[in-house]
Amino acid sequence: MRTLAVIPARFESKRLPGKPLADIHGKTLVEHVYDRASEATRVDRVLVATDDARVFKAVTAFGGDVVMTSSHHPSGSDRIAEAVAELDVELVVNVQGDEPLIAPRAIDAAVALAEKTPDAIVTLKSAIADRRTLLDPNVVKVVTDINGFALYFSRSPIPNAPDGKLRPNLHFKHIGLYVYPKPVLTALTRMAPSPLELAERLEQLRALENGVRIRLEETPYDSIGVDTADDLEAVRTLLTGRVTVQGS
Repeated sequence: MRTLAVIPARFESKRLPGKPLADIHGKTLVEHVYDRASEATRVDRVLVATDDARVFKAVTAFGGDVVMTSSHHPSGSDRIAEAVAELDVELVVNVQGDEPLIAPRAIDAAVALAEKTPDAIVTLKSAIADRRTLLDPNVVKVVTDINGFALYFSRSPIPNAPDGKLRPNLHFKHIGLYVYPKPVLTALTRMAPSPLELAERLEQLRALENGVRIRLEETPYDSIGVDTADDLEAVRTLLTGRVTVQGS
């Protein structure tokens, strides 16, 4: 098997407990993510990794592939590393468990770039369209070199924008979908958290601080993650068909 997409689905959430099982028009959130990931043509298999029997049961009920993992993992990447430890796979796609609108084409674009970029992590970026997003510390920004490799990720506006003014082709939002060569994922999860990672609260900086390259593919897809009850309602509205999700 070449490419495996893994969806980490932890039941506990400080802002939205039981998030993977939240109902969205008759399907759980985790089923929506699973269905979208399954539509990606460059993914050979989709697997949910959870630490909760309720999530395990729900995924089994809709016919999904699921595995139980430890409840002590500090991050989704650690959970995924456990799930794939004994599997013969080349590329591991981390599909965030709170992204029910993830575009299959975005997944395919990331995998396609990973196939051409051995030994590097591949992730996504999208152009920032408004000043509010640029200044929001909950939105991760990224800058890259001329070949598309990450120079830095930050919660602050980068490059510098003291007036809050957007610079075309310079200000990008990071979309947190990752494609890892399996050995890179395994190595990273065995490393201690790095200083910049701790300062920014961004796990991907551990890779950069340890010399692991991260390459970014630009996508029109704009991430809408479910972190709060308001996010959940927004996704429910989008999935009524009244709004078209860009890049889907």
